[in-house]
Amino acid sequence: MAGKGTQGFLPPFKHFATQAIHAGQDPEQWRSGAVVPPISLSTTFKQRAPGEHAGYDYIRSGNPTRDCLEKAVAALDGAKYCLAYSSGLAALLNICHLLKTGDSVICMDDVYGGTNRYFQKVASESNLKVIFVDCTKPKCLEAAITPETKLVWLETPTNPTLKVIDIKACADIVRRHPGVLLAVDNSFMSAYFQRPLALGADICMSSATKYMNGHSDALMGLVSVNRDDLYERLKFLQNSLGAVPSPFDCFLCNRGLKTLHIRMKLHFHNGLAVAQFLESHPSVEKVIYPGLPSHPQHELMKKQCTGCPGMVTFYIKGKKENASAFLRNLKVFTLAESLGGFESLAEHPAIMTHASVPEEERKTLGITDTLIRLSVGLEDEEDLLADLDQALKAAFA
Repeated sequence: MAGKGTQGFLPPFKHFATQAIHAGQDPEQWRSGAVVPPISLSTTFKQRAPGEHAGYDYIRSGNPTRDCLEKAVAALDGAKYCLAYSSGLAALLNICHLLKTGDSVICMDDVYGGTNRYFQKVASESNLKVIFVDCTKPKCLEAAITPETKLVWLETPTNPTLKVIDIKACADIVRRHPGVLLAVDNSFMSAYFQRPLALGADICMSSATKYMNGHSDALMGLVSVNRDDLYERLKFLQNSLGAVPSPFDCFLCNRGLKTLHIRMKLHFHNGLAVAQFLESHPSVEKVIYPGLPSHPQHELMKKQCTGCPGMVTFYIKGKKENASAFLRNLKVFTLAESLGGFESLAEHPAIMTHASVPEEERKTLGITDTLIRLSVGLEDEEDLLADLDQALKAAFA
């Protein structure tokens, strides 16, 4: 039973858990009848005659384990197709190969540091024009589109300041400009909380390294689409560029999907508890969490999502030294990059994940020396709150 939406959010997507467990996993596809899809490590496959194979010829072009994963993710994203890549940035690279020299990209101004670095240091030097726009204001997006614009890249909520973008409003604008693709990085939300394709996006990209796998043990990117022409071109690029994941990583991610719906519910519960605790703490200047009524786009979040992940960002009072002391004194939270695993992580964006973003841009975006990003995991709520409390006290001792 799908049930009603949590705290005013959209209701859960129907049949999500069943699809996560069964889509692409039919035991009949294996001679053994294995219920859990096996890891197919072979790099090559026997052909019945020259050019006649049973669906696979070489591992880069296709793999049975990867095929199972792609079918499952497509179902969860509400998509017709999904393609898996060796990382989230590999997925971004393949998408940008849909463009040609002289084309222009509009990217949300507040994005993952690796995305920012790729657009500024690689794509821009490879004859693509990239401009950064605050797409939380649809009018700014509309004003930025030119005849050369071929791709709009959104990330919502953004990394690390958790701004929320109205995907449907942006899609409506992009639709008025034929030939422009709208892609959404869904890494922070996972397929459980948000479906960009249903809101009008052409491409849904996720760093599966994060919530979709959820165990901090596999590196992967996922791209889901509905358009046949997009799929065929991306499939060609996937094979031609060769940035494909290993069968073992596909197996791990496919396994992670089976508990995605359970994990995301607890990430939401713990994330909200942490955000509420920090919002009332005297050592905290400001908390940013889309699940809080104090977030400026809280109502939008409820309108386009089924819930919130465990990503919480806050400004600690004091200076950089206080932020560093807080992070050094954490015991349950681990000081580390990445996010979306079962374990709780904490990091300093200005020094760690977003260090490659130019300093002036960081200041403009609010990525200051006192900004801290938390990926709230699945530990006991009381232990998480106690750890934050003792670390905050130690930061000002």
